[in-house]
Amino acid sequence: MGYIGTPIDTRNQFQSLQGKRFNGDGSTTDFTLDVAPGSTLDIEVFVGNVRQDPNSAYTLSGTTLSFTGAPPSGTNNIYVVHQAKSVGTIDVPASGVQAGSLASSVLTGQTDVGGAIADADLFLIDDGAGGTLRKTAASRIKTYVGGFDVTSITGATALAEQPAGTDEIVLSDAGTLKRLDIKHIQNTPAFAASLSSNQSIATGTYVKVAYNNEIFDSDNTYDNSSNYRFTPGVAGKYVVGAKHRLDTSTDGTATILAIYKNGSTIHRVRFTLDNSEGYHTSAVLDLDNDDYVEIYAYQNSGGTTNISGGTLGSDDTIAYFYGFRIAGV
Repeated sequence: MGYIGTPIDTRNQFQSLQGKRFNGDGSTTDFTLDVAPGSTLDIEVFVGNVRQDPNSAYTLSGTTLSFTGAPPSGTNNIYVVHQAKSVGTIDVPASGVQAGSLASSVLTGQTDVGGAIADADLFLIDDGAGGTLRKTAASRIKTYVGGFDVTSITGATALAEQPAGTDEIVLSDAGTLKRLDIKHIQNTPAFAASLSSNQSIATGTYVKVAYNNEIFDSDNTYDNSSNYRFTPGVAGKYVVGAKHRLDTSTDGTATILAIYKNGSTIHRVRFTLDNSEGYHTSAVLDLDNDDYVEIYAYQNSGGTTNISGGTLGSDDTIAYFYGFRIAGV
């Protein structure tokens, strides 16, 4: 015949409740039980077959049974019967908790956070390595996502002016966000210098032109006091140019304006003069950070003459030297 009634719980173990006997000696009050009862009401205590009052005759501390008065002498004249005992726990089976089992009060206050998420706020996430539910701070999620909005910008306002070379922008380097100084996308280093007064040029030889008046120098890369050279400090492609006027009226004089790189000619132009006049040249050069550029002049008038310096009128610079970066390497 089949079983009728509530199915037997086979998931948990059950344990029989056993008693305990002691020998009284007329002086001992403390006796040790095998199992710690939950309270004095969970056991029945007998001395000489007389049940003891659980509210006054004894107390419990763990497995220690303490009588308020020493039981008399006798063999097995003290015995204890357990009335109740915790023998195990009932576990919720795997996947046994459903969404409907959770009350809305599980969320403290049951309300929206009502404001911006703070870095210290916590989220629950599944640690995919083993399906472990763990908590993490909002600051970590923000760092991992890497996103930002206008509130992430200090002051959240426009710059409203020409950015300095040390100002930074954010760009993606093959998927990695990095900072970049503005100067790396500007046409700098850049400079311009002029010849403040006439410079004597001997015939039949190349002479470095000493452009000594610095008009501007974005990165302090032009030496206008001793070597009169441009050393960019940043590798790239540069436009370099120069202009001057030979102060001679000897027709047919040949003059050469040459651009030198690291002490050697890299570009030059030749003019034959009909009279005193100016001439200009420029070139695009590949320069490393430690390359340097200078301007040299040559003339074959047969005597010493001058490269004119200063200005004609208020703003016509007669001789100048300039350079600026146009691209990376």
